[in-house]
Amino acid sequence: MDRELQRQVTQQRTMINETLRPQTAKLAIRCRRLLDDREALERILQETMPSLPYCKYLYVLDAEGRQITSNITRNGTQPDQYGRDRSGRPYMQGVDDAELDFSLSSAYISRNKRRPSLTAVQVIRNRDAEIAGYLGVDYDLRELPHVERLHEAEKRWTQAKGDPSIRSNLFNQSRVESLLDSRVDEIIALLVELMSCHGVFHGKLHFSSSRATIWTMDDPYSYRILDFESLTDPDICLAYPQREYPDRAVVPADKIAAIFAILRELRFADETIYLRAGSLNLCNGVVSLNFSCDGSHYMPYDEFLAKDLGFWFGSGSGQTRTASIDAELDRICDLGCTRVSEIIAGASSGKPVPELAGLNAADIEEVLDRLKSIMAIYEAREN
Repeated sequence: MDRELQRQVTQQRTMINETLRPQTAKLAIRCRRLLDDREALERILQETMPSLPYCKYLYVLDAEGRQITSNITRNGTQPDQYGRDRSGRPYMQGVDDAELDFSLSSAYISRNKRRPSLTAVQVIRNRDAEIAGYLGVDYDLRELPHVERLHEAEKRWTQAKGDPSIRSNLFNQSRVESLLDSRVDEIIALLVELMSCHGVFHGKLHFSSSRATIWTMDDPYSYRILDFESLTDPDICLAYPQREYPDRAVVPADKIAAIFAILRELRFADETIYLRAGSLNLCNGVVSLNFSCDGSHYMPYDEFLAKDLGFWFGSGSGQTRTASIDAELDRICDLGCTRVSEIIAGASSGKPVPELAGLNAADIEEVLDRLKSIMAIYEAREN
């Protein structure tokens, strides 16, 4: 999860914690002397429900995690939930170790409605400070208030591994010329025209299957599929009215052709590692790439323009490498986090590292930089 998305999720959880915890602490004190009286417990829960904004269900469990009340809702009760064993549910794991006897679960899929949900659990203690039961407060994520500003993905280079079976058979395949390949220059020129002057803000070329998908400013909720015949007929521009270059675009109009020219190079630069599909979004400025090894990359357009073919394919011992930097990273990352950390430490201190022996100095530097970035993400998740 990127940092901005994590921040917004944390903001939502903080809001629930701050508004709910004081109320559940008081409610737990009221409930502890009534754990043997179902009717009295349910009466208290019904009285409390209106003061808990967005709460879906309210209920009490015994010390073993078995429900000893009905589900209390805003519209009445659900008696069928009485006696339900909730001890194995995700929100009950680790609740005894929670600070201040209160815990808020991570999101999970509810058992009955099959919807994303959250549950807050408040420990109920008797006068001897022993656990006597639990108070449960369920939320349906659909009904929670959300932050007003839509999440914006962090604009940084991201890569993802694909199907391991494809990677393992990589060197048993080679590029086969598609129809699009045979007329790639005129097809790219047409797509650049559509994006520059006809309101297309997202264009994707599927080199291997000879088609394109486009999204327009006039109808951004739908995409269009352009087949090979359409892509080789300039008259298609008549189907998309001329539009001013979008104000929301972060990619300069004069950079569109240069970006697609690099996509073309990546398609033909190597017969084993080659581009299968590539796209450009003018509004978020991201270039996406999918290679024959099934590896995917998402990169800000200016960073993409700054890379040359050596970045993607490199060279070693005076000969063109048969694998990209991405393939080298896959190979090293498959060794596990412990070995990756050892490789980084060894190479940084100038020690010879067998896993990097086949790379030149520039490629080693690139691999190390990217390994450090990957490890930083793992370390941040662990913390």
